[in-house]
Amino acid sequence: MEIGKVPHDLLQRIVFQKLKNFDEKVKVSPGIGEDCAILDIGDQFLVMSGDPITGTAKEAGRLAVHVSCNDIASCGVRPFGLLVTILLPPNSSEEDLDKIMTEIAETATALNVNIIGGHTEVTDAVTRTVINTTAIGISNKENVICSAGAAAGDKIIMTKTAAPEGTAIIAFEKEGELTRVFGREFVEKAQSMMGNISVIEEGTAAGELGVSVVHAMHDITEGGLYGALWEIAEASNTGVVVYEENIPISEETKRICEFYNLNPYRLIASGNMVLTTPNPDLVLEKLAAKGISAAVIGEVMENPMKRLIFKNEKQEITKMSVLRAPKSDELYKLPR
Repeated sequence: MEIGKVPHDLLQRIVFQKLKNFDEKVKVSPGIGEDCAILDIGDQFLVMSGDPITGTAKEAGRLAVHVSCNDIASCGVRPFGLLVTILLPPNSSEEDLDKIMTEIAETATALNVNIIGGHTEVTDAVTRTVINTTAIGISNKENVICSAGAAAGDKIIMTKTAAPEGTAIIAFEKEGELTRVFGREFVEKAQSMMGNISVIEEGTAAGELGVSVVHAMHDITEGGLYGALWEIAEASNTGVVVYEENIPISEETKRICEFYNLNPYRLIASGNMVLTTPNPDLVLEKLAAKGISAAVIGEVMENPMKRLIFKNEKQEITKMSVLRAPKSDELYKLPR
């Protein structure tokens, strides 16, 4: 199998089909496009999600906090606590662990998230550090949003500019080469995108509007924007049409992806949220009030077979006119 997330067809056939025993308290269980489990705990929902950091060693502690917390936020819920498991290879130093824990602690504090437990171990089962985090949130039952709620006629909104996480990771991993090609100021600006990969504020803003306004929501991780859009469509049994010229993208992301021949819309993208809504003006106004940039990039279609990428709203065909299930993330194509 390729490096990266296991393909969706294998997940469905080998993983999900083996999961049979779900209590009535389980309101959302494992499925394509659904990153969070949701449990009914009486008057409230308990929302949980886990994720590992495996694609980079740079800023791994910060990323580990953000990726799981972003999943909770993609349900419209503010994350409350975090379990952290750190697996260190045998050649690790105390300084390595100290750096990781400093990043984790600083990021959790900035997000007002509690580190409530976990595990730390040195093991020869890994050749580089693996950090796994499990985030939890608690919410009332009215405002929880899932990926599976997209409806025909909804407009699709994306926050910020495409692939801030992937851009920052590459800028750190390839700092020397990119500095020689584009200059120090360019690289530092690309690296600064690491400070913009939380989607907690847009997620909780959508939660405040509720499911009558925001029908579906999904944070963008491995597989990039196009992967997230396919997952929303798959979870909701709908089609989607996306207009590539409407997708906001920074000059740094565009030039870095061109340099390494990567598709920025299939590049790992924590920091971006995708929402579907019948009332895009209200959602854009709510996001703008929180200082979050966003744009309408497409719409949800009734026919689940209609998943298309167009160059613009005139529906000019692009080289990748069909939106397909995500494969290995573009990050893994980066020369090592």
